[in-house]
Amino acid sequence: MKKLNIGLIREGKVPPDKRVAFTPSQAEEIQQRFETVKVICQPSNIRCFRESEYSDLGIEVREDLSECDILMGIKEVPIDQLIPNKTYLFFSHTLKKQPYNRKLLQAVLAKKIKLIDYETLKDHQGNRLVAFGRYAGIVGAYNGLLAFGKRYKLFELRRAHECFDINDLKIELRKVNLPPIKIVLTGAGRVARGAMESLDTAGVRKVSPSDFLANIYTEPVYTQISSADYHKRKEGGHFNRDEFHQHPEKYDCRFVPFANVADILLAGAFWNPRAPKLFELADMTSPQFRIRTIADITCDINGSVPSTIKPSTIVDPLYDFDPVTQTAQPALTHERHITVMAVDNLPCELPRSASEEFGRDLIDRILLPLLGDDPEHVIDRATMADNGHLTDRFSYLQDYVDGKA
Repeated sequence: MKKLNIGLIREGKVPPDKRVAFTPSQAEEIQQRFETVKVICQPSNIRCFRESEYSDLGIEVREDLSECDILMGIKEVPIDQLIPNKTYLFFSHTLKKQPYNRKLLQAVLAKKIKLIDYETLKDHQGNRLVAFGRYAGIVGAYNGLLAFGKRYKLFELRRAHECFDINDLKIELRKVNLPPIKIVLTGAGRVARGAMESLDTAGVRKVSPSDFLANIYTEPVYTQISSADYHKRKEGGHFNRDEFHQHPEKYDCRFVPFANVADILLAGAFWNPRAPKLFELADMTSPQFRIRTIADITCDINGSVPSTIKPSTIVDPLYDFDPVTQTAQPALTHERHITVMAVDNLPCELPRSASEEFGRDLIDRILLPLLGDDPEHVIDRATMADNGHLTDRFSYLQDYVDGKA
């Protein structure tokens, strides 16, 4: 195996991201396991790990990364910081033809950069191999409980970003003291599993969807519902998961019965724009619509949750949605309002723990393929651009690059 330098780049996007691809101990592990690999860390006063934590473990800290073969970050790299003819791994946010990142992908091609987006790293079944979804769910559910406690003046929690790590946050969750409310969680993937982790830690009991709809409880409960629990085929017949994923427009959403008995919605399900919304704006003005706190973990603006009309931020995580005027209002200002948490970068609130899990997956699932031992062609499938051209798998982005989409 030839000698290879991996550079951990400083995050340049604003607002800054504190996460990193590899923690100090993981960078040390890489150098110990692979004698031909050297990890170089670019200095940063933003990163959740101090430079000394890297240097104390024998990781070189250096500004100039021009000698690195592979450069790894988290968020989009500013165009003026891209080094030509390198391999980059980061979240490019171009896969859905996001207009605000068109120039970034154009620059990647112009500079003949090999781009691997973390979202494109998948196995043969299409399952993502690395992701921050679990921590989005953990923090999203935590923030949802925090919002409910604030709205009804029941309890106070430290903000998630004020907790040192996941263990510190779980200690904080034990302060939660809920009345006998009902919480509905959508989704069945990493995000939902993370959200359940927080709810379980807070002592909220899980019940089945049918019991959730039918029963009254003397304790707080939650139910987790997958797509099959709240979608029906327009033409009748049984729910078909493959069909739903490919043709969601063939289904109607039947979420309103849950909205009429739930106090909190934790939205953790992936949403296809061709799929029906969870509910409509008109449903929110109905006297039967009970939900008054929504944590939209997926944060699809004007997506599956109609009250998510803008993202919120880690600094200012809550706003109210007035279903009558359909406008955003200051948080916690009127009882008819719905309190919304729609932070779009939730894992950033626990950057040390999120980086630890992300880096572990990178080492266990991606590092060997990245170094050339790739019998499953993981890297080939994930490569979006190479030597100035889009790869065949991502040729659908050409009109986007050309400014035609």
